[in-house]
Amino acid sequence: VELKTNGPAPALAPVADAMMDEIGAIAARLRDDNACLLPGAMHPLMLPDRDMVLWPHDNQEIYATYDRIFDCRGHGWSNLQSVHLNLPFANDDEFGRLHAAIRVVLPLLPGLAASSPFREGATTGFLDTRLDVYRTNARRIPSITGHVVPEPATTRADYERTILEPMYRDIRPHDPENILQEEWLNSRGAIARFDRNAIEIRVLDVQENPHADVAVLSLIVGVLRALVSGNLSSFESQSNLGTEGLARVFHAVTREGDRAVVSYGPMLEALGLSPRPVSVAQVWRDLAEAHTPALPSKQRRALHTILDEGPLARRMERFVGSSVTETRLLDLSRRMIDCLATGSSLGST
Repeated sequence: VELKTNGPAPALAPVADAMMDEIGAIAARLRDDNACLLPGAMHPLMLPDRDMVLWPHDNQEIYATYDRIFDCRGHGWSNLQSVHLNLPFANDDEFGRLHAAIRVVLPLLPGLAASSPFREGATTGFLDTRLDVYRTNARRIPSITGHVVPEPATTRADYERTILEPMYRDIRPHDPENILQEEWLNSRGAIARFDRNAIEIRVLDVQENPHADVAVLSLIVGVLRALVSGNLSSFESQSNLGTEGLARVFHAVTREGDRAVVSYGPMLEALGLSPRPVSVAQVWRDLAEAHTPALPSKQRRALHTILDEGPLARRMERFVGSSVTETRLLDLSRRMIDCLATGSSLGST
């Protein structure tokens, strides 16, 4: 199920209430079929080999081509829900600055948004299992995903040469009808959408309700504004961060979330922080204190829950306890369904 704004949203905060209204309308329709919406990034009990069905409606040739090349029965294709944040740029200069800023912050995002610690009824060792399976979706053609953290690119021409053209070249023998050779084939954690002059951030797990989703987005936008403006560091220092160093941070945060320790000093300095090793939880507390915009009360409470109690995945594990059983996962699912309906946070008091 996909919910999105009808065009660019002039402000983030009102989007949460609009999404809550639509979720209520969907819930009313599902009730007649004894069904409901479950928030979070992955269904904890789904078995893709048994449950996956290819989309049979519009653009079905796209899904059929993906399935033929990559086999879409895995969790990374059929059992994931994410929040996509599209941020606009007007020209090459704005694109380069925005892309550089996103590369700085992207490795830390699972520390805020991870919500997928379970798969097929068991813990996985990753707080963000969705991103762990996502990064191997297109392993047959590695240039499609790269390191998930995108390579540096300061102009559209640079981006096309560095990222898009190698990807199109590598998939062409498998896609002679040219069905997939579009910008959206790019599976990095943030992708350029030149068709709408935006960069789309794709590494955010869905939270327990839209108030939490929008709270996370608002903090991210606040940090990105400070980076793009040059208030935290120069464009050059942001652009010079190595992709492999950022990717190492990203993979650690995917696994450990808020408890991962960041020791990549140049990245911390680009965020205006000390280069000394520090936990992701502390990084986000420091960034939130300096860069969180004014938020409505429900969003403010949701963000405080994340910063004080950990990302949703951490709270999901805490709710289930040390003995992970189908019964406890169903209890968790019922609690998450209630969080979605009421706009409350899991684990909050």
